[in-house]
Amino acid sequence: MLRSVYINGRYLPGGRPHLEVEDRGFLFADSLYEVWMVYHGGLVEQADHLARLDRSLAAVGMPPLAHGPLLAVIRETLRRNRVANGMVYLQVTRGVAPRDHAFPPKGTPPGLVVMAKPVDFAALAQRAATGVAAHLVPEVRWSRRTIKTTALLPAVLAKQAAREAGAYEGWFVTPEGRVTEGASTNAWMVDATGTLVTHPADGDILHGVTRAGVLRVAHTLRIPVREVAFTVDDLTRAAEAFMSSATAVIMPVTSVSGIGIEGSHTIGEGRPGAVTQALRHAYFTSLERGADPG
Repeated sequence: MLRSVYINGRYLPGGRPHLEVEDRGFLFADSLYEVWMVYHGGLVEQADHLARLDRSLAAVGMPPLAHGPLLAVIRETLRRNRVANGMVYLQVTRGVAPRDHAFPPKGTPPGLVVMAKPVDFAALAQRAATGVAAHLVPEVRWSRRTIKTTALLPAVLAKQAAREAGAYEGWFVTPEGRVTEGASTNAWMVDATGTLVTHPADGDILHGVTRAGVLRVAHTLRIPVREVAFTVDDLTRAAEAFMSSATAVIMPVTSVSGIGIEGSHTIGEGRPGAVTQALRHAYFTSLERGADPG
């Protein structure tokens, strides 16, 4: 259970948080969020997450948040929850106002929620040692995927479809057969030449902060990279595959099922590949040194 939750200026006991029923985040999903990985007490890739939050706020017409006070709230929430290794969740809403689709009057205070909880990175490492399955689902989301909005029902349904298929994550596939990204991750593959392939950071995917960190690590390791869309057919011929996110970090994908695949298809040799393992090792090595990846 959460020890403490920050809600609109107050730190409340985790078992008794309070939200207004007319908060637009609750009524319309008129809200944005960010998730930070916390490692040895530090916010991983702190500046990049703040920059993406700024972009999301501007994209939907919400006022910017001052970084200094925001970071102070995040650090106090971490302290109150005794989290040194885990994650921080931050949500900004357009505030509380009588229910009306149009924006509330100017000057309506935004809503702010911050939560923190531990993550068992040792258990994630054990899972990464064997790899996980991905399940391909139809791409049904809205077109403005670069905005990190809480309107996540398509992602919820994709994740549930994956669970029902015995998989760890759902990956979205367009009608043309292109793999875009996961329900809560970015999607990657390594082709037969050892080249790392991932969807370009255009309007079709969320510009993952961990994704950018992986690209920097790949550059440091001199691993060739192609930022192009790959298809389901490409994925079935891949030597390796993995997903990235602030909490899964770099998670090998060893099998895939769903759209365009009969039964379950084994990726490569059915175990985490050399490129994926090298990237994961280098990413965590940089964190152990107290530096952001890359």
